[in-house]
Amino acid sequence: MKTVIQGPLADTTGGEIAARALRACVHCGMCNATCPTYQITGDELDGPRGRIYLLKQALEGQPVSQTTLKHLDRCLSCRACETTCPSGVQYHRLYDIGREAVLDQVGRPWTERLARTVIRRVTRSAALLGAALIVGRLVRPILPRTLQAKITPRVAPGPRPAPHHLRRMLMLTGCAQSAAAPHFNAVTARVFDRLGVSLVEAPRAGCCGAVSFHLDAPHEGAAAARANIDAWWPDIEAGAEAVVVNSSGCAAFIKDYPDVLRDDPAYAEKARVVASLVRDPVQLLSVADLAARRAPAQPRIAVHEPCTLQHGLRLTGAIGTLLRSLGYDPQPVADAHICCGSAGAYSLLQPEMSGKLKDAKLANLNAHQPAAIYTANIGCWMHLAPDSPAPVRHWLEAVDEVTRP
Repeated sequence: MKTVIQGPLADTTGGEIAARALRACVHCGMCNATCPTYQITGDELDGPRGRIYLLKQALEGQPVSQTTLKHLDRCLSCRACETTCPSGVQYHRLYDIGREAVLDQVGRPWTERLARTVIRRVTRSAALLGAALIVGRLVRPILPRTLQAKITPRVAPGPRPAPHHLRRMLMLTGCAQSAAAPHFNAVTARVFDRLGVSLVEAPRAGCCGAVSFHLDAPHEGAAAARANIDAWWPDIEAGAEAVVVNSSGCAAFIKDYPDVLRDDPAYAEKARVVASLVRDPVQLLSVADLAARRAPAQPRIAVHEPCTLQHGLRLTGAIGTLLRSLGYDPQPVADAHICCGSAGAYSLLQPEMSGKLKDAKLANLNAHQPAAIYTANIGCWMHLAPDSPAPVRHWLEAVDEVTRP
């Protein structure tokens, strides 16, 4: 695709990244076959190929409008198109650069700016989100159904071992996760403790920055990335083996830190080091000496593989394979490659589209009547758990069940 970047991005690193992505596209349209929003609307502009044309126009200096931004906002950033694309188009990099350029030109109404600001402030603060969930759980029966679907169940975290092993790895504390699902980190620490590995949370580490980066505040997201790098760097210099991230959405974004901080000479190399150390727990447990001490009480399960696990980290099938080796019986899930509709704050900003994807995903996950559904991302858990007939859990809870003494 012939491309000549114009305007502020001309002759910049970001402009060159966008140009490479545009030139790689051959207009084949295979991406539309796996795009969730295109499957719903059938509108070319709600598929990756159409959005690429919109981004190309914007980056080449042609006029853009609120209609352009509307179709870009409908994108889930699920990256299914990248997995499908035969030409290797790095759509998510083009999308991040191009949407910011479109936003700079057309802006947003103040109501939309306020909504995004509130979402960023609440989700990045464990204290604020925790307080909101406490109140929400108390009054959930009287809330409208749309709000009830946002109130996640409370799960006791259970015991958490103190660090005492010579082998140590860092673990991301997280923001929304530490308030809504503290049991995720607790169960992760228990499982790794049985393998002789202590997981350490750096006190000053927090939100990975993904929510800010994707909600019109890329500089805020970059600041969160720098804060985490600073918090982890002493442990990395001391020999920490890995940065364990048990939420695939956060892991995929941290893997992109080198791109987020590409123009920062003070952090670009550190970002590459951190990204190289990021591991989803399944990558470590799949090669560990992990054995079940007992058979699972209810082996019939379904595995929900988040988009970030499949298309961001490229770990499709890894969780199901591991759980099967521990005695579980994962059931087939139709359209497993299609997004559940969570996508960070997407479910709040695009409720109609998100709701359709959620209903389809829950129907497919529950089709074979599993005893439980296991996922790998805090956003997907918060999105699916309140409305699922079968309980939704983190897949490490299944590992914990059959490996604990």
